[in-house]
Amino acid sequence: MTFVLMLLMAATQVLAQFEQTDDDAKYATELLKPGQQVPDAKLKTPEGKSVKLSKLIKGKWALIDFWASWCPDCRKDMPNVQRMYADFAPRGVEFVGVSFDTETDNWVNAISKYNIRYAQVSDLKKMRDSEVAKAFGVKWIPSMMLIDPQGKVVLSTVLSDKMEKTLTETFAQKRPIDGTTEQISLDGGKGRLAAILQKPSLAQGAQCPMVVFCHGFGGSKEGPLFELIADSLQAHGIASLRFDFNGHGASEGEFVDMTVPNEIEDAMKVIEYVRDLRYVSKVALVGHSQGGVVASMTAGKLEPGDIAAVALMAPAAVLRDDAIRGSTMGANYNPLDPPEFVELWGGKRLGRNYIKTAFSLPIYETAANYQGPALIVHGTGDRVVPYTYGERYKSVWPNAKVEILEAQDHGFGQNIYRATRLVSDFLIEVLK
Repeated sequence: MTFVLMLLMAATQVLAQFEQTDDDAKYATELLKPGQQVPDAKLKTPEGKSVKLSKLIKGKWALIDFWASWCPDCRKDMPNVQRMYADFAPRGVEFVGVSFDTETDNWVNAISKYNIRYAQVSDLKKMRDSEVAKAFGVKWIPSMMLIDPQGKVVLSTVLSDKMEKTLTETFAQKRPIDGTTEQISLDGGKGRLAAILQKPSLAQGAQCPMVVFCHGFGGSKEGPLFELIADSLQAHGIASLRFDFNGHGASEGEFVDMTVPNEIEDAMKVIEYVRDLRYVSKVALVGHSQGGVVASMTAGKLEPGDIAAVALMAPAAVLRDDAIRGSTMGANYNPLDPPEFVELWGGKRLGRNYIKTAFSLPIYETAANYQGPALIVHGTGDRVVPYTYGERYKSVWPNAKVEILEAQDHGFGQNIYRATRLVSDFLIEVLK
């Protein structure tokens, strides 16, 4: 079972009362459905020229973006649309903006302000009066539709993350990556650790950076969250090592004996291992959830310059507050006198030492000793770890970049490609 799936199960069991409703269920109910044929419409360009929508998209993959210059959510979403245009227009996707502006000047000024380079059309009517809005079922903007070359709807949504995810999966470019991938075993703080080492092709005697990944509570080295980043890094000449902490996955040890301090010991051992590899020039850390706490504290415990970069994904710095409250992953206990173990999902047992060490864990205080390049990625829809715990790293890492992703959950399930790309792009920029 992958980490993302396990965490999703835990979050479902623990926090079902906070279940998030997809905005499409509220705002996209009348949009054309997948499989429906797109109607035609006669619209005007910003220059006043009449054009049929069918002429713009006929025989092509197309993304229709319904928006208006007066719409604050549209303006907020514009960087996402621009990013999709930059990524997918070269792959043959035709982008068309359909505006519900009523004033040409406002429309044209917005096109210029946002440097929109794809086709723009409008009937210059309010959305409630527009025949185009009625024909396409648009009741809310921004709205988007992905159309296939036969003119049929593939996806209708008000969520740009959902559109980007669909585009990424539809136009996935699978290319062989030069280098090697091998399963290895190495010493950890408590027994042997199972790991996956990905290495790019290197000339004899050449070196490359190495990124060490730290997974979250109850997780493992497997799963798309880390795999996507590792593949991207390898394609750009950067090695990576993903490992299972003690008591997790294929590594030795029992889950009940797991604590954050002994996971830090594991991380230290892994860093020691990769430093001894002749081809490694520098080391960076990536951590998700509890692994983010481990990565940040490990970086803080090492000497300045030992770690070249740190990227945290939904770092679970809430775990200390959870222990103080006496509630971890839905299991309740007396934090001042914890039992020998607490039963969790799937037969897992949370040990007393985990609770006792988490109760006074100096997370931010230790992390503050690291002052190198850092990125924190967190989602506002995270119901396992509120995104404010990720933002707080900014107070101890003043030069860190913080990316808060609208409505994204703890595993970035709304658009995993967006989160993983942010991390891989950051590491490639810093390490190369």
